[in-house]
Amino acid sequence: MLMNVLNLHRKYTAIISGILLTLSFAPFDLYYLAFLAIALLKSALNNLQPKQAVNIGFLFGLSLFGSGTSWVYVSMMLGKQGFAFMPFIMALLFCSFWAIFLAVFSYLYTKCRIANKLDILFFSSLWVCLEYIRGEWILNGFPWLQLAYSQIDTPFSGYIPLFGVYGTSFIIVITSCLLLKLAYRFNKLNILLIGSIFFLGLGLANIKWVEPAGDAFKVTLIQGNIAQKDKWLLENKNKTLKQYYADTSKHLDSALVIWPETSIPAYYSEVKDGYLASLQELALSNETDIVTSLPYKNEKGELYNSVLILGQKTGLYKKIHLLPFGEYLPWQPISGYLLSLVDVRLGMFSSGKLEQTLLTGAGHKFVTSICYEDAFGQLSINQVKNAKFLVNLTNDGWFDGSIEPYQHMQIARMRALESGRFLLRATNTGMTAIVSEKGELIAQAPIRERASVTGMVTPMQGLTPYAKVGDKQVLWLILVLFLILLSYQRFSYWACGFFSCEHNKNTNQ
Repeated sequence: MLMNVLNLHRKYTAIISGILLTLSFAPFDLYYLAFLAIALLKSALNNLQPKQAVNIGFLFGLSLFGSGTSWVYVSMMLGKQGFAFMPFIMALLFCSFWAIFLAVFSYLYTKCRIANKLDILFFSSLWVCLEYIRGEWILNGFPWLQLAYSQIDTPFSGYIPLFGVYGTSFIIVITSCLLLKLAYRFNKLNILLIGSIFFLGLGLANIKWVEPAGDAFKVTLIQGNIAQKDKWLLENKNKTLKQYYADTSKHLDSALVIWPETSIPAYYSEVKDGYLASLQELALSNETDIVTSLPYKNEKGELYNSVLILGQKTGLYKKIHLLPFGEYLPWQPISGYLLSLVDVRLGMFSSGKLEQTLLTGAGHKFVTSICYEDAFGQLSINQVKNAKFLVNLTNDGWFDGSIEPYQHMQIARMRALESGRFLLRATNTGMTAIVSEKGELIAQAPIRERASVTGMVTPMQGLTPYAKVGDKQVLWLILVLFLILLSYQRFSYWACGFFSCEHNKNTNQ
């Protein structure tokens, strides 16, 4: 009876912890709940057998992704009214799939746990290893709801330019475990360690890793606020094109004007000689550069989600990191069949090459990313050494009215902080903003409104430690630590069994 009550208590704890972790991210920004959520999860896993831990981890994951990625359901309900069964089932499958990673984490932790002070390092390194696999490998990576993002406005952000998202997540988990130990028993050493982590992050946040590379220039970001359900309707095409042209004409005193992702609802070949030619003339005659976006199809028939810059130096960027189930379909034909059940129509895009010529705007080269690409730190720093700022074009109109645009903005800000570069982020429906090299919001457009954001941007030079080494070096260190601890745990079990056996033999003699 007592065990049943305890198991029920653990299940409730796991569910609540998942929700608490969601609340630590934007738009709720209750960052301190991240530490509580991890501490509660670890507490719930204490003294559990691996098979029991799987259920606890899965419930935690389902609660986390169910509350934190509820926008998946919103995207499938675009243009529909009321409740729909199939989109709900699809969203549930989506959340359940990612919850498996937390189940695997819980199983491995309880299966291989270390019964001493090194347990904290084992728990933390295992967490980051699973977070990395989820964020980079599976289905092209899904780095949503990773711990470090919740701390972008706290002293822990000081670790970001040094270690990136994964290294900072490692520090956050360690801190959570120390807080849990402190809750069980007052310990001066744990207080000292927690205080040291906190104040070291605070000190690191004040270090200037980069410096200006020239005078500040004026930039304008256009937020069209074109509803996704209306965006590609043929009758709306000319209206949309005229709207962006008119909004741009009001800001020709800016050195750079940026439009959102696929702001031009037509293929490049369809508007090249007419609309784009007039836009190029507008840019040249006013000595400004205009960044826009549209689908581009080459002579082989390959389709690319692309960014085009017009003005003094024209250029084209082709999206590299494609969104699974959005821009390409893995697991065919099953995925295609399932999406047809919810009447979701998607484009089949090709991926651009990793090494592309940097686009140049306002006299400076910049790193370009399209929508989901800004969730990958390694991709953003790929050519940042030669770039003076970052540009991201996004369309979050698919998730209108949900928490996704706020989460996405939080993720995008991390790229500015990691690289030490200003980020210029133009979106269709929000959130459009200028972000400083410290990851701070300088100016932002109101969400779900037709608007523009104008501000001064400083080109930056130099590299943060993270921009120099990226994720791999930090992850190798964490992986090596994990393997050492795993080996230590195995050796301890072997040694314990061996010496116990020898002791028994001597006793029997």
